[in-house]
Amino acid sequence: MENKTNIEINDLRSALELLKTLPRQYHETDIETDPNADLAGVYKQIGAGGTVERPTRLGPAMMFNNIKGYPGSRVLVGLIASRERVAAMLGAPVKELGKYMGQAVKNTIQPIIVDSSKALCQEVVYKASDEGFDIRKILPAPTNTPLDAGPYFCEGLVLGSDPDNGHTDVTIHRLCVQGKDEISIFFALGRHIDMFRQKAENAGKPLPVTVNMGLDPAIHIGACFEAPTTPLGFDELSIAGGLRGKPVELVNALTVDQKSIARAEIVIEGEILPNVRMEEDQNTKTGYAMPEFPGYNGEANPSLPVLKVKAVTMRKNAILQTLVGPGEEHVNLAGIPTEASIYNAVEAAMPGLLQNVYAHPSGGGKFLSILQVKKNSERDQGRERQAALMAFGVYSELKQVILVDEDVDIFDTNDVLWAMTTRYQGDISTVFIPGVRCHQLDPSQDPSFDPKILAHGISTKTIFDCTVPYKLKNKFIRAKFKEIDASPYMPDWMK
Repeated sequence: MENKTNIEINDLRSALELLKTLPRQYHETDIETDPNADLAGVYKQIGAGGTVERPTRLGPAMMFNNIKGYPGSRVLVGLIASRERVAAMLGAPVKELGKYMGQAVKNTIQPIIVDSSKALCQEVVYKASDEGFDIRKILPAPTNTPLDAGPYFCEGLVLGSDPDNGHTDVTIHRLCVQGKDEISIFFALGRHIDMFRQKAENAGKPLPVTVNMGLDPAIHIGACFEAPTTPLGFDELSIAGGLRGKPVELVNALTVDQKSIARAEIVIEGEILPNVRMEEDQNTKTGYAMPEFPGYNGEANPSLPVLKVKAVTMRKNAILQTLVGPGEEHVNLAGIPTEASIYNAVEAAMPGLLQNVYAHPSGGGKFLSILQVKKNSERDQGRERQAALMAFGVYSELKQVILVDEDVDIFDTNDVLWAMTTRYQGDISTVFIPGVRCHQLDPSQDPSFDPKILAHGISTKTIFDCTVPYKLKNKFIRAKFKEIDASPYMPDWMK
């Protein structure tokens, strides 16, 4: 889906203006909607997709204009829950988003600091020192399911800096609203901001951060790259700069020594407190956190760091952006950077072998990648498996790789399974790599699943080689049909 307009995207609102020009990509409702489970329940049926329990489907980005208990508030969900929408908003071919993002990593532009007079995110200010301040009454954070630990900010980009050298990092974390000025924050293993927090905590100091919500989609997607593509000290905001050809604008926060994204819809300013921990479901005692990307309810963590809120700043008529945890939006946020990282690494090592990469929705954009390869000579035999091994090295949370030939459409699951059915033999086409660290949110990666699993988060990584041996390629040629323009025969269907 192409962007045929002259709309320049530099924030969330300009992205929405583009979507409004595209068919079936944006929808608004004025029906009063309860943010407690109802909003997510509606979008689950309309557009969530991903690993969400069926029935679900892919649908438009959706704006809820009438939030129960929050007059004047708006909540947007599903902005990135479609590769077609992402492609339009980035100006990229829909089936080559990974390659497009890979180029942005090579052509980064560092963010800049602008004067507060240009900070749209500070048009309206609520300070925690104000009488009656209560973040629960200011922002309609949704509760995805009745079992959630509480309301969550699901698409808040946390910006923090290394206390030693000032290097900045941005990542999305699980943020549960716990009180009028307290938010618990969950860090997956190895996240850079958690390293910054630990450094500050070891010195007995809080870590100043901002939580930025309602952003140019290039910022959200660029922020989801991980090491080694973006090692410690790499500022992911520079990737969004590379995508847009201009720097992301930052502004000094008002109440903490940190930066905010100047064109964000909403910013929470605060400090992660040292040596303070909180039970994630302390207010509900459900035992669960929220639905996570693998499709299951995540377990509530018994001891999480605490973000003490100092202020909430926002644009006038601000939009709170959220997502449905296991939905297609997470797939694209995590998956497209994964595709870019794998493609860049393999292409650099073995030019011309890897044709494309798809981080499949069934793995939440993290666990399963399909690699399309082209063997050009007998010497390429076996290099497809080397590419898979490199993919595991580039993206540590990847669990499974399916290898297919260049004649297979990696974006069509039926075609991929056809290759697995006709070009794969289980005993000779499968490679197991046991005992490797993967991701703690996969419930099968636990000794309770099998005693041979050494610890929680340890997995067997698997390669499914569904490619034809090079010497047999002429025996596995698909039936060729006559190329003909079918659009006159059924115009509406062929659009």
